[in-house]
Amino acid sequence: MNPRLLRALLARLQAGEVGVDDVMSALATLPLADLGHTKVDHHRALRTAMPEVVYGAGKTPSQLVAILTELARGGRTALATRVDPDAAAHVRDALPEVEHHPTARALVLRGESTADDPLPVAIVSAGTSDLSVAEEAAVTAEVLGLRPERFYDVGVAGLHRVVAQRDAIEACRVAVVVAGMEGALASVLAGLISRAIVAVPTSVGYGAHFGGLAPLLGMLSGCAPGVCVVNIDNGFGAACVAARMCHAAR
Repeated sequence: MNPRLLRALLARLQAGEVGVDDVMSALATLPLADLGHTKVDHHRALRTAMPEVVYGAGKTPSQLVAILTELARGGRTALATRVDPDAAAHVRDALPEVEHHPTARALVLRGESTADDPLPVAIVSAGTSDLSVAEEAAVTAEVLGLRPERFYDVGVAGLHRVVAQRDAIEACRVAVVVAGMEGALASVLAGLISRAIVAVPTSVGYGAHFGGLAPLLGMLSGCAPGVCVVNIDNGFGAACVAARMCHAAR
């Protein structure tokens, strides 16, 4: 149950289109539904404006099917992240309507749209090797009611590539910047645009890169202000920060 659906339901009650029993039935699963293996938090979107999302790693296909089905009850869109290809195939066998986004490692079970005019958010990646994290951010942003605008393979090794996209990125509300190696793209872009930047270090890089620690520290230590940094490879978390910024701006 998200705020928009709840408002619509209460408006229908006020207009006499549904009865009290209908509303009671719709609210019966608040605040949670106990599936045995999982307690699904239907109340989260009302508390935080951010719905519960399924972390797919470590869950069986049957658990994913049950959780996605429960989350989608009432018309909202359900998202599962970090789903491996074998599990995704089993889920789609059980739920053919589920969308599989293999690069993002995500599954989406569509419900009603929650945004009439989704705000644009820039998803900017340094290199093609960062696409998995960038796509995780893009798919998450779209599910959270934003319109992801993709700017991929614009890293600082060819600085002209990101400079050429400066105006288009500036036209978005927030920029999610995904970069491995030394992570310099976040600082460079923060010096070019006025928008807030959510930086995502990735585990892409050589030797002393230390599996993403080098760009993490570089992004935290950058000289350009207006950058917040999430954990290594956390495209999902970056999209959540961007969504909170955009929804607060509304």
